[in-house]
Amino acid sequence: MEAVIVDAGSKLLKIGFASPDQDPALVSILTILFIMPTKMKRVLEDGDGGGDVSMVEEVTADPVVRGFIRDWDAMEDLLRHVLYIDLGWEVGDEGQILFAEPLFTPKAIREQLVQLMFETFNVSGFYASEQVVLSLYAVGRISGCTVDIGHGKIVFNYYYDMSNIALVCEGAVQHIASKRFQIGGIDLTNLLAQKLKKSNPLVKIDISEVEKLKEQYACCAEDQTSFEETETKCPTETHTLPDGQTITIGREGYIVGEALFEPSTLGIEEYGIVEQLVHSISSVSSENLRQLLENTMLCGGTTSMTGVEPDCQPQNLLILRKALHSFTVTATMVSLPRVSLNDRYIAVRILATDLPFLGFEERFQKEANLCSSSIRPSLIKPPEYMPENLSKNSAWMGGAILAKVVFPQNQHVTRGDYDETGPTIIHKKCF
Repeated sequence: MEAVIVDAGSKLLKIGFASPDQDPALVSILTILFIMPTKMKRVLEDGDGGGDVSMVEEVTADPVVRGFIRDWDAMEDLLRHVLYIDLGWEVGDEGQILFAEPLFTPKAIREQLVQLMFETFNVSGFYASEQVVLSLYAVGRISGCTVDIGHGKIVFNYYYDMSNIALVCEGAVQHIASKRFQIGGIDLTNLLAQKLKKSNPLVKIDISEVEKLKEQYACCAEDQTSFEETETKCPTETHTLPDGQTITIGREGYIVGEALFEPSTLGIEEYGIVEQLVHSISSVSSENLRQLLENTMLCGGTTSMTGVEPDCQPQNLLILRKALHSFTVTATMVSLPRVSLNDRYIAVRILATDLPFLGFEERFQKEANLCSSSIRPSLIKPPEYMPENLSKNSAWMGGAILAKVVFPQNQHVTRGDYDETGPTIIHKKCF
């Protein structure tokens, strides 16, 4: 049986067998139907359940907050359902698990995790590795910089919801130079909700719908000057919500993207994301500098911000992007038969304004190109054989690759290791 890879984020739990060329099963963990064993047991013992053993209680919970597990009971119920029901584990014949853990995970949480795995799920083997390291493995690197912007975090790492910047050298995170910020996709969603409420005061929008609007409309201005111009010449679009209400949205989409480069938009006194990365890189030794600069990776769902409809066909997106940069979108292009109706809408959107919009990746690289030539980050181009949504699932895919090494070579925590040492074994074998 293949090892199971688990990447638990604040918005999605990504879990599946170790097959790097396949996408993991994605399970939303914001609203889940939990089967509560204690409730079922009480009903049966009290005899007031009428013989109905299928009683369940619907509970809304957030097992993971800002990247870290907070509700262990909810996480246990979720994992139990996915492992035994969806993935087909059998009691008494459990397999191995590799867990992708956030940067700077406290020791207590790591120990509680390994304890849960062996004492509750009776796994035959366990390993944990930091998400930022696994993201680099997914693109064939063991050294580089990872900029991870998930639902609850941003992480800058030298070496993937909060944001993280991490530096990694030879598979080891340089924690002193890595940073973790209390900004993530959820903060951008809340920012968009705030701006939409201001521009559409009579419309009440559910936060889950705001999340979808962010994915559809969020984009980046070409630079700060272009962003400032949106105050006076930004066209608006009308969007119909599922309940039939209509809203207008325009500059709000630009504000979401700009917040990552100008955190003051969120009321946070910090440098922008590119400046933070450059400051982090500047703190490492010169012999590792070039290796880090040439291997910068963006990952996490927020970094996939494109400013266009999510289902835009890649080949059409390429055509439109080239047109966008050269300002040559024409009526002829809009009527191309091989361009879908949805993609034609995007072209019309470009024609409607002379304010160019970029995806996060393009804006990030443009900002990086303005840095000094001695410290100028260069983004990694993912291998062609990897899935297109690599940035969203890179930690899980890297975990699937690593599992092919650590378990066959017995580098993982075994049942014997755990029984002999206890939960602290995770610090000795998973580092």
